[in-house]
Amino acid sequence: MHTVIPHAAPAGPQCQAAIAQLSLPNLGELVSLLDPKPPLLGSVESLTPLHERVRAKSLGLQGADGLVPWAALDAEHLGLTKAHGTTGWAWITPCHWQINADHVAMDHPDTLALGAHASDALRATMQPYFAEDGISLHALSNSTWLAQGAVFTDLPTASLARACGTQVDNWMPRQPEAQGLRRLQNEMQMLLYTHPVNDARSAQGQPTVNSFWISGTGRLPAHTPLAPGERIDMVLALEAAALRDDAYQWLKAWHTLDSTVIATLLQRAKAGQPLQLTLCGERLAPTFELKNTAWWNRLQRRFTAPPPQELLLTL
Repeated sequence: MHTVIPHAAPAGPQCQAAIAQLSLPNLGELVSLLDPKPPLLGSVESLTPLHERVRAKSLGLQGADGLVPWAALDAEHLGLTKAHGTTGWAWITPCHWQINADHVAMDHPDTLALGAHASDALRATMQPYFAEDGISLHALSNSTWLAQGAVFTDLPTASLARACGTQVDNWMPRQPEAQGLRRLQNEMQMLLYTHPVNDARSAQGQPTVNSFWISGTGRLPAHTPLAPGERIDMVLALEAAALRDDAYQWLKAWHTLDSTVIATLLQRAKAGQPLQLTLCGERLAPTFELKNTAWWNRLQRRFTAPPPQELLLTL
């Protein structure tokens, strides 16, 4: 079992300042029993967050920053690549943009909680406009669609986790080939303004769908079997608060995590059961694993392992 904890040390100033207030006794004891592996390296400017890199590595997926082919992988699983090929795929996520005087912000699209009928109706309305730019839309889930078009070939895009809770302007693709996509986003704002789905949502006091986010682009190697992948438990308990830089809720989520998931891992480690733990920050994603090492080496680690706060500050 490989447990991955994204947003273990978010870059937001409030969460960074709150690290010193964390009390994570189970994490501290667990790390003292495990051996560190070389970490993955990242940065706050990267389009692909480190937790997505960890998952991609487990699946044998390769791609430059912003080009891990998540959408192409979904298309292959749905059998769409047989007719449309393995390149030019993207995720299209309907979302609500808050238009401010000096910037555009976006809450996490999951808060829209789109149902199947609403999602299908929006996609059907938007499809002809995408088709004018050579893009076809395909259903994937209520919250995410698949898109296929030449424009997405080799176009780096930012993960949805990068754009949520911040200024989307900083993460928009600015390459010349993306100009048509930016125009399409503007057109969708006007098209969806009076859409029946949005009229119904407004009447119920719900946020409307007025734009979309593009992510998951990248080439899936043709005729290259992917690794089956190790079993990864991606723990997202810290995500919502981290994306809002809500220090209070992030601390609360970490403390709950320490008393539940981390406590369970600690018991497994004490029982000698194999496990791996990866803590994902912005700069580093270190992995710790249980090895059958000599008892004196394990004892030494108990006295040399850094306290959880010091560890998280390095991430």
